[in-house]
Amino acid sequence: MNKPLNKPEADSRTQSAVFFCVSLNPAIDTRLVLDQFQIGRVNRASRVDRAPGGKAAHVAMALRGLGATPKWIGFAGGATGNELKEGLHVLKIEAISVSTAHPTRVNLEIIDTRGGVTEILEPGGAIAPSEWCEFQKTCETQFQRAASKKIVLVSGSQPPGVPAEASAVLLKLAQSSGCLTFVDTSGPSLDAALAARPDFVKINREEAQSVTGFAVNDVVSASAAVRKLLERGAKSAAISLGDQGIVGIQQYDEPAIHAWMTPLRAKSTVGCGDSALAGFAFATASGFSFERSLALAVACGAANCLATFPARIQKEHVERFEPGVSIEPVLKKETAR
Repeated sequence: MNKPLNKPEADSRTQSAVFFCVSLNPAIDTRLVLDQFQIGRVNRASRVDRAPGGKAAHVAMALRGLGATPKWIGFAGGATGNELKEGLHVLKIEAISVSTAHPTRVNLEIIDTRGGVTEILEPGGAIAPSEWCEFQKTCETQFQRAASKKIVLVSGSQPPGVPAEASAVLLKLAQSSGCLTFVDTSGPSLDAALAARPDFVKINREEAQSVTGFAVNDVVSASAAVRKLLERGAKSAAISLGDQGIVGIQQYDEPAIHAWMTPLRAKSTVGCGDSALAGFAFATASGFSFERSLALAVACGAANCLATFPARIQKEHVERFEPGVSIEPVLKKETAR
């Protein structure tokens, strides 16, 4: 059984750590709740909520829920950009932004109360070369300014206008400033990020299938895909499998670990992966073992199932779930190397 999350020595280590949640493509998340969503028909929402969005914002929110004081760095433009920054301020998350000519995008989450969640994601406005240059300078300044233990988490998609290797560029800036680097992205951005040798990569099964070419259907195939991520450059990595938990490997020559718990019924799973990444980062800063870090990541993902909004996890829920997380090695022979 895992020890309680709130050990005093772990708390002191985490409080001295600095978490930078970096967002190249932030958003305002609009959530519509409907009694029944009908395609091609007029639909009337019973409730509408708007909140800061994008994966990095979700990671920051989850870290805040765990008791950390993360810093969010991202692009912000127009009225929606101002709304994004104000929303983060209300959540007591420091927002460091680079202004853009195009307004911050708006994502749509449609929740059907009879079951099912539909997401519609805007691509984001094009980033000008000057804006991208300013973003790099801002990140470098912030990374160098912090003197304590530093973890940089680059997560989410990339908007038009930034190069495919943008995430990799930011990871290298972080590494040159003595930061641990975590990444959660996809497509060409992930390909480039792996080559930058991040300390930890966390992606979902669909993203893993795309970048490794492996069909990720179960724990065994997931372990083979994780090992491929290590071959491609990640120092350690994990793949989230939804209600089947997480499979991770700390180093290439070590066995795969499966962390899981009894699935919960969730109104929406949006933010579960981001909460899991936040949990792993928080555990790393606390000095936990790799296995314990995976357990905390699973507990944070589960806590997100109870959250009112994506990534608004509560520490008491995480503390309740973590002792029930099972940790076991993947004993079956890994396939498709």
